[in-house]
Amino acid sequence: MPELSPTAARRPTNLAERPEHSPDSPLSVHAMTVAYHRKPVLWDVDYDAPPNRLIAIVGPNGAGKSTLIKGCLGLVPRSSGQVEFWGRPHGEARSRLGYVPQRESVDWDFPVSALDVVCMGRYRRIGWCRPVSRKHKRASLDALDRVGMADLAKRQISQLSGGQQQRVFLARALAQEAELYFMDEPFAGVDAATERAIVDVLRDLRAAGRTVIAVHHDLQTVPEYFDDVILLNMRVVASGPVAEVFTQENLHQTYGGRLTLLAEAAEAVARAASGERAP
Repeated sequence: MPELSPTAARRPTNLAERPEHSPDSPLSVHAMTVAYHRKPVLWDVDYDAPPNRLIAIVGPNGAGKSTLIKGCLGLVPRSSGQVEFWGRPHGEARSRLGYVPQRESVDWDFPVSALDVVCMGRYRRIGWCRPVSRKHKRASLDALDRVGMADLAKRQISQLSGGQQQRVFLARALAQEAELYFMDEPFAGVDAATERAIVDVLRDLRAAGRTVIAVHHDLQTVPEYFDDVILLNMRVVASGPVAEVFTQENLHQTYGGRLTLLAEAAEAVARAASGERAP
């Protein structure tokens, strides 16, 4: 067997050893590429998430926003790159992670109640194939109460509105009692009351020291809802605090010549600069 060169021998084996990544970061991504049918969807992504922040992933359709989340969680195969959570691989940090997928990806005709769905978020604590104890049902009901759904705990999920279904999904993530949450378009297709409820939950999570990374499509509400932003178009165009990164120049690089979106972005940037809240 040939000997390793001195350079290869010193090559870091985990991201915490690299100067551009921190073991204190809840998420570190290094040189991650994801391809579907040999066509890259994400290319050479590098990112460190700051702790205790609400972080939006923003970009045009087809930019790889949902794929970024799925690639980090191992839900789609990575062509290359590394992902770590607090300096640990996914398998060692799984219990500290929560995930809210897109509502459209779920079969809502499955015959279970809202409470059943939320209890699924407790399975790592309960153990597979074991009955749900009163303690875990109580924790699940508390999570439903936090999203204003306790009164509908026994309702079949197929009988819930889209906004109510999204709240149930959020409650399931809360029941996991995670430290880092990934949310794939949590505000998509919900009513105004549900949107306000989701924002309140996100702020409560931040106040409790949690980190949330969410795919978000409404440029106008980015400055109001989030602390940090990742501007993505197959690659990370820019990332950091909203006040520094969410600029017209960076948005133009992200969206190109899509004038309608850029007009919305310009309005959002102006509102953020003036401290005005979104209507």
